[in-house]
Formats: sequence, C-alpha cells, structure tokens
Amino acid sequence: MIKNDLFLRALKGETVDRPPVWMMRQAGRYLPEFMAIREKYDFFTRCQTPELASEITVQPIRRYGMDAAILFSDILVIPQAMNIEVQMKPNFGPYLPNPVRSQKDVDNVIVPDVKVELDYVYQAIKATKELLNDDIPLIGFAGSPWTILCYCVQGQGSKTFDKAKEFCFTNPVAAHQMLQKITDTTIAYLKEKVKAGVNAVQVFDSWGGMLSPVDYQEFSWQYINQIIEALKDDAPVIAFGKGCWFALGDMAKSNASALGVDWTCSPRNARYLTGGNITLQGNFDPARLLSPPADIKKMVTQMINEFGKDKYIVNLGHGILPNIGLDNAKAFIDAVKEYNM
Repeated sequence: MIKNDLFLRALKGETVDRPPVWMMRQAGRYLPEFMAIREKYDFFTRCQTPELASEITVQPIRRYGMDAAILFSDILVIPQAMNIEVQMKPNFGPYLPNPVRSQKDVDNVIVPDVKVELDYVYQAIKATKELLNDDIPLIGFAGSPWTILCYCVQGQGSKTFDKAKEFCFTNPVAAHQMLQKITDTTIAYLKEKVKAGVNAVQVFDSWGGMLSPVDYQEFSWQYINQIIEALKDDAPVIAFGKGCWFALGDMAKSNASALGVDWTCSPRNARYLTGGNITLQGNFDPARLLSPPADIKKMVTQMINEFGKDKYIVNLGHGILPNIGLDNAKAFIDAVKEYNM
C-alpha cells in the first residue's frame, strides 16, 4: 500500500483535507542536482539508463516532498521505438532528421514490440519504485498521438507545426494511419508501464491547442480517447491538453480520471466547462513561479479556494521553467501542504 495516497484519492474524487501537489517537469532542469547529472550524460543516455532515470525521478521528492513522482523520461521514446530517428540537440531541442511526410514514410513506420524496445523504461520504473519505497505514487506518461505526430512530421519543435497540419489536411488517410500506429504503440507502452508499477498515467497533448475545435476532435481527441478506454481498467488516466479549454466539455464525458487545465482557463470556467464532477489538475502559470515566494503562496491558496480542495490536484499549467529559484518552487509546494480551509 502507498503510505501517502492523497494523489490517488483525489483521482477517485474522494474527500481530502487538502489537495495533493506535484509539478509537471518537476524532475529536471531547475534543480542543481539534476544539472550535475546532465553535465555527465547526454539526454537519451539519462532516459535509457534505469539508475539515472530513477535517481532523477526522486531528486525533487527528496528536496520538496511532493505527493506524487513522475518518471523521468521523454515522449519521444515512442517514435524512437517506432523506427524513427530522434536526436536531442543541445540549445535546440528535438531533431528528427528523416521526418514523416508521405504515405511511403508512414508505411515504413513500425508498431514495435514495446516490451523489447522500451524495456529500459520499465526497468527505470522498477528501480524508482524501490527508491520511493511505496511512500508516494509514481506517474507514468506518454505524449498524445497528435503531439507525437507533430514532431514526426515537422522534424523539430515549432510555434505553428505548419508542416504537421499540412500533412493532416492534404493527406488525411496517411495522417490517420500514422496516428493509429502511434496510438496502438502508446496503448501497449502504457499498459506495460502499469505492469511495471506506475500507479497512474498522464497523456500530454502539448500541441492540441494548435488545432481548431473541429480538427481537434478528428486528429487528436479521438485517439486520446482510445488510450483512455484501453487503460481505464488498468490505472487512472489524466488527460492534459495545453490550450484545449474548448474541448474540456467533451473530455469530461470520457473515462479519464482527471483533466489537466492550463493557466489560460480560470478555475471557475474549468469547473463550469467540465460540469463540476471530474477531478481537475492545474493550473498555475509556470512563469508566476518567478514572483516572490510570499506572493506565490497567496496565489496558490487563492487557486485552491477557487478550484475547491476536493476533486483537485495542484499543479502548474505546463512544465516548470529552468530559471525558477529553489525557494520559489518550495513556496509553491509548501503553500499546498500548509493549506487549511
């Protein structure tokens, strides 16, 4: 049994004394202990070495005592397993030298045996579970099929993902085949993660907000929902679509256990759009962690008051920024732990 199960109870919608708290990208670049490891090992070596991934996962827990850990990994391990080369270039980000741009390219993409190709992730989960000693739950994650497709087609990060959208709109048959291959791989991957020991999973749709509401249904949400349906009996699923407030109503009708909300949607609107019955997670502006710690504490308390302490998980509206001070991150976590009605 997990000793601190506050996060899991919030996912079930149970009444709690205070909401649980964790931060997206909490295992990472704002921590000096992470930077020390980064200086020695390149990005995918860190992802693919279970001892390193597990150590990085627990670093923020040791420092701040969040209510959940999230496995250190990357959404782009999926395309790597699908026979698509992915590089992580310093000061540039992901780079895919052979982007998927045609039916022939899609045909060359494989649905891999995830047990073999991604075994290092499951080993990292087992190593992390040992370090956590059942103190808190462990979250596994994957990118949404649309977000993965964005990188596979664009070949790198983008402000518009214009090439990805062009591919979907000019070659929809190939695009949907690609999205289905990613979906099938992701379902198998997340199921293995649960078997390896994660207590919940989150699907990150980082680029969902690039699509119109109609296109979102066609190219993103239907595939996320396939993942939710396939996983719902195995573990709680959190669906997070950045910039996707327009889809919250439909998302709330799904079998997701919780929905992530970014900082562009107020707590009141998020509750209204989702009907008030599903657990919500979010939605502090990551840049607001640059505010003085005393201000952060006030804003976090106000945020909890607006969402309500039940059916709520305190988090950021996206990943923590690399230039956040350690005391500022601490103020965010402490404000939740000190919360009382």
